[in-house]
Amino acid sequence: MSKRRKIYEGKAKVLFEGPEPGTLVQYFKDDTTAFNAQKHEVIDGKGVLNNRISEYIFTRLEEIGIPTHFIRTLNMREQLIREVEIVPLEVVVRNVAAGSLVKRLGLTSGEPLPRPLVEFYYKDDALGDPLVTEDHISVFNWATPAEVDELMAHALRINDFLTGLFYGVGIRLIDFKLEFGRLWDGENHRLVLADEISPDSCRLWDTKSLEKLDKDRFREDLGGLVDAYQEVARRLGIFNGKNTDGKTGPVLVS
Repeated sequence: MSKRRKIYEGKAKVLFEGPEPGTLVQYFKDDTTAFNAQKHEVIDGKGVLNNRISEYIFTRLEEIGIPTHFIRTLNMREQLIREVEIVPLEVVVRNVAAGSLVKRLGLTSGEPLPRPLVEFYYKDDALGDPLVTEDHISVFNWATPAEVDELMAHALRINDFLTGLFYGVGIRLIDFKLEFGRLWDGENHRLVLADEISPDSCRLWDTKSLEKLDKDRFREDLGGLVDAYQEVARRLGIFNGKNTDGKTGPVLVS
């Protein structure tokens, strides 16, 4: 792990000061949590896979014009990223009923939604990241109305792209979580995609078998989490499935 000064440590990642002003190093841990960290386990190799999958997805999103904090991958577990002011909101896009939506509204798990649903959650672990409305966001000044519109536009465009990307490799994108940050340039700023996109932050089901290829395998005690993440990486063309150096954990395509 980097010997640089630690800036922040979350449940799945650590941020260190970067080599240049305005940059950070994002380190992907093997820690796996669920239910607001009430369930916790260290699963060897998970961080390596999330780093590589997130790098691949962020790079593809940059290609279609979605601005992100990602600069480049440094090694198997670390990325160089731009330092941003995180908007205190999780933006969740849902295509199919699953998870908390099923519990809240009494829906049938796996039921397709009439159209993509965008939800906002206030980022506060102590409060359990509560669901909030656009009015909450405005009243408490977590984001401006213009920023909310931009968050929704980015989220829906990302959903459209990722839905096609995953469907092309036999995976159905059920729902996913995004985080955004403000990238400042003097007194001006723009919103950029931050954090990560990986099986930790998405629900991914095989289109034919409906097998879960995401963190629900840990939440629901299904086992095989790393195998599922490897399968996602393999289908995206970034995992070669071979280990020839005698080390534990996955081997990824460079």
